[in-house]
Amino acid sequence: MAKDALTLAWNDMRKRHFAAAIKRLESKSEIYEENFEYYLAIGVACLYVGDIGAASSYFQMARRIRLTDSRLLLGQAAIFLRHGDTARALQYYLDITKIDPSNKTALAAMEFIRRIQGDYDTICRWVDTGRIEQFYPPLGVNYQKFASILIPVFACILGCAVAVTFFPRHQNSTGPRADLSDLVLTDEEKSFAKESDLSTQSYKFVLSDKEITKKYNSALNYFQEGRDNAAQKEVNTILNSNAALSIKQKSRILASYFEIPDFNTIKDVPALQEVKESPFLYYDCWVDWGGKISNTKTYDDFSFSCSFLVGDENLEKYDGTVTVKFDSVPSFNAAESVKILGKLTEVDGELCIIGRAVYQSPKK
Repeated sequence: MAKDALTLAWNDMRKRHFAAAIKRLESKSEIYEENFEYYLAIGVACLYVGDIGAASSYFQMARRIRLTDSRLLLGQAAIFLRHGDTARALQYYLDITKIDPSNKTALAAMEFIRRIQGDYDTICRWVDTGRIEQFYPPLGVNYQKFASILIPVFACILGCAVAVTFFPRHQNSTGPRADLSDLVLTDEEKSFAKESDLSTQSYKFVLSDKEITKKYNSALNYFQEGRDNAAQKEVNTILNSNAALSIKQKSRILASYFEIPDFNTIKDVPALQEVKESPFLYYDCWVDWGGKISNTKTYDDFSFSCSFLVGDENLEKYDGTVTVKFDSVPSFNAAESVKILGKLTEVDGELCIIGRAVYQSPKK
């Protein structure tokens, strides 16, 4: 029986695949409009990836529908706790204990607050190391992790001989991210990888059959290694080249498998200077650049844009300025430096970042 998006998203989160859960839920936003469980689920996923602004917004939407839910209150309390507002966090935890007197997460958080006695430095360290997540709404058993413990035990019981027989040493135990067998180039595509008629349009790259095949195979390999940015760059090269239409179509399908990263999982982040030199190579790649926000604008639909001065903390090293757009107003202190996670794109012919999350080190 097919499972609904909410059930699948919670399953994703139990496996700690938060980006996949967010992507799954965002695709169903119209179906689940004004649905408490939907806002709660996507809010929890955003909380775990560190997108505190989005998490807070979704929790507020959920709160308009239902006030007394211990999972929602845990999420909102965790946000206050992260910001060092222990008084408001404590009030939320007390509200939870009125609903669920034996709630272990709330009781543990209250004990933590009592023990640290308002020591904000301790909270900063817990946020930095991820230990603060033990006070987030629980996700349940991570069956994938549980299985990863049990499988080696059973493998030992079966014996080394069986292990060698069924699991050769060269085999990748983690397996591929996805079955892309349908996207492997055929022999004909390898032999005729480039467009036969080059007179119909101009290309940024004119490549040979071997070069196109090599770049496409590199994109497949990068994807299986979890290096989506590197794979996206190869895909962009192919899409801007004289590659045959079938290979370009397969490249677009491959790109649809790429996942939304978070600040901990993002890889192969290009520098702004690299992007400026050849922006078309980096569109749809993700960045987590640091710098400072200026020229902020909030629109009637509550979307938000700003100029982002990319560089180091004090802008002693200034790389340049790029426009950033958010669907909603993120939470940040404009006087302090930030890190922005977002996707590179083109808007009105100019380089732009579609913002996903803002990270700001807790001020000591």
